[in-house]
Amino acid sequence: MDVLSHIPRAAAQTLIIKILLTSVVVVAISEMAKRSVWLGAILAALPLTSLLALTWLWIDTHDGEKVAGFSMGVFWAVPPTLAFFPILACLLRAGWSFPASALGAAALTVGVYYLYYLGLKQLGVQL
Repeated sequence: MDVLSHIPRAAAQTLIIKILLTSVVVVAISEMAKRSVWLGAILAALPLTSLLALTWLWIDTHDGEKVAGFSMGVFWAVPPTLAFFPILACLLRAGWSFPASALGAAALTVGVYYLYYLGLKQLGVQL
């Protein structure tokens, strides 16, 4: 059975375009990082994936309130995400394999998210 058979043709074409464009951005960043770690990091740090997701959400819904809510959600989600990167670097430098480091950093970042969420809740921030 075709994976996209239950989706109308125009919607399936749009989905394929989204996947291709988003993939091109991610691959381009990883290729740039091979040439220059710093430039790759700068490109990865730009909110390109968020901008793409915001664009796709706008195209799909034309709902400014949804886009605004998503944008603020991304804003509040960024700080704990930043913990992932130094944790990953520390684990790699401690001799862990990349898969173990990535899983460990992801697991610890989930803990950071939980603590962050509790802190925001204490401050009365509605997520």
